[in-house]
Amino acid sequence: MAGTALRRRLTWQVAKVSAVTAETITLDVPDWPGHQAGQHLDIRLTDEDGYVAERSYSIASAPGELVAITVERLDDGEVSPYLTDELRAGDDLELRGPIGGYFIWEPEDGGPLLLLAGGSGVVPLRSIVRHRERSGSTVPVRLLYSSRTLDDVIYRAELDQPARGVEVIHALTRHQPPGWTGYARRVDAALLAEVAWPAAEMPVAYVCGPTSFVETVSQALVQSGYPPQRVKTERFGATGGT
Repeated sequence: MAGTALRRRLTWQVAKVSAVTAETITLDVPDWPGHQAGQHLDIRLTDEDGYVAERSYSIASAPGELVAITVERLDDGEVSPYLTDELRAGDDLELRGPIGGYFIWEPEDGGPLLLLAGGSGVVPLRSIVRHRERSGSTVPVRLLYSSRTLDDVIYRAELDQPARGVEVIHALTRHQPPGWTGYARRVDAALLAEVAWPAAEMPVAYVCGPTSFVETVSQALVQSGYPPQRVKTERFGATGGT
């Protein structure tokens, strides 16, 4: 049965785009087997000349919601300009998934939860936060989100009104608006010492973002006493897909 499930996940299928917003693409996937918070999927685009481009994107929605991905546009990207500029509701999109069994969270995994995001690394963490709320979990959450500027913050309106028990902390590394009272520097061991749950509380940490961010944060957490097996990481380049 496990083999059958795996083959099903890796089968390409055609989804229908149900909505496109400034940051999120929502998909109606007819044969979707269901996903877990923190998983990702693959998108495949085929040009008229037969050229194929594939990219992986974290799933932004919680289990039980329509499948959604969030795409960061890169001017020199092969896939992201099409997804962000040309894709419209009603269009078809080829995908396969869900993929991944390590960087996931279920309510029975407990907490407290420490979520650490760099840039678009916030996408799978949003799925975790939404899953916590939909499941009725009361596990306390701290989300530390590092962005270049306030305009670069993804899901800004949603994060400005977090669910009960969810604390959102921002660090802006390049430019801060007038009157900014949050952190104005990169995330390092000293900043984590102020923000992270004490290791004695046995938190579970999820770190997602560019490789340099993930390595710095995960090493600092382990050095502060977090057991390595309770620090889950997911790395990518400047963006989760291009």
